[in-house]
Amino acid sequence: MSTLDVVRTELALAVSYLNKAEAPDKICREIQYGSKFVSNGEPGTAQNVDKSTSLARKVFRLFKFVNDLLALISPTAPRTPLPLVLLGKSKNALLSTFLFLDQIVWLHRSGIYKNKERAEIIGRVSLFC
Repeated sequence: MSTLDVVRTELALAVSYLNKAEAPDKICREIQYGSKFVSNGEPGTAQNVDKSTSLARKVFRLFKFVNDLLALISPTAPRTPLPLVLLGKSKNALLSTFLFLDQIVWLHRSGIYKNKERAEIIGRVSLFC
């Protein structure tokens, strides 16, 4: 088994877990309760994470970039015209990049990622994707 096959298999397992309806909710709940525990009611980064997780619906897109990443490295159907293959792979690459960078923007808004200038640049790049 080649390295690429191993990566495909592991990504497929991650995608199958994340596609379950309760997986994003469980992940968000763990983030929210963990940040409540860490903050202990005191203002700071952990309390900001708790508030943004409970208020923002964006968190439910957590790790959604893995789906498009798997589609990007998966083989295409035989005899598929090259323009359609390129169009599909570029769509997967751009959408995966957008969803990944959007999570970094969310991390900045919640106070975990502190570099404001870089977060603004990442936000612009994610919207471009």
